[in-house]
Amino acid sequence: MMDLLWFYLKLGFWHVLDLRGLDHLYFIITLAIPFTFREGGKLLWWVTLFTVGHTVSLIGSFYADIPISSYWVELLIPITIALNSIPLIFTKLQNSSYHKGYFPFFTTIVFGIIHGLGFGRYFKMLITEENVSFSLFSFALGVEFAQIAIVFNVLVISLIVINILRKERNRWHLLVGALIISQAISMILERI
Repeated sequence: MMDLLWFYLKLGFWHVLDLRGLDHLYFIITLAIPFTFREGGKLLWWVTLFTVGHTVSLIGSFYADIPISSYWVELLIPITIALNSIPLIFTKLQNSSYHKGYFPFFTTIVFGIIHGLGFGRYFKMLITEENVSFSLFSFALGVEFAQIAIVFNVLVISLIVINILRKERNRWHLLVGALIISQAISMILERI
């Protein structure tokens, strides 16, 4: 059982940190960059919501053959990244009710579901019927650990840029948002 736990935990961890598919990395960066260490609890809540959405879609892919075109899923993934980058570019959105209301709650879960659908078919081929729950839990744990590692690094880099290098927060967010949205647009154009 420990081998199974370790296998799926590593699979989830490296699924997020796979350099051949940067969609998770980009999304978590756009989610984390507006936050500071003082707001870490709230940020971890958003990251966990993303993992929950991702896991829900994996469960749906396994138990109910969700008839969604892989073309649309692969196109929607970079669209979610681009949408999550917009508040970084238009900083007034960050300071508005965007981060205070239900919008981020809803979108983070939905975006997690979309990202999970992209991996669902492959994941369905890996697991067996008798180990579904344990495998899903182990995989989700690996995803969560990787996302927390990304969040920690984003918070450290932001702390260095803003507090030590004395760069303006809004400009830092604009730079990161512009870099990520340019990558998301490139991914969208490749998939059209």
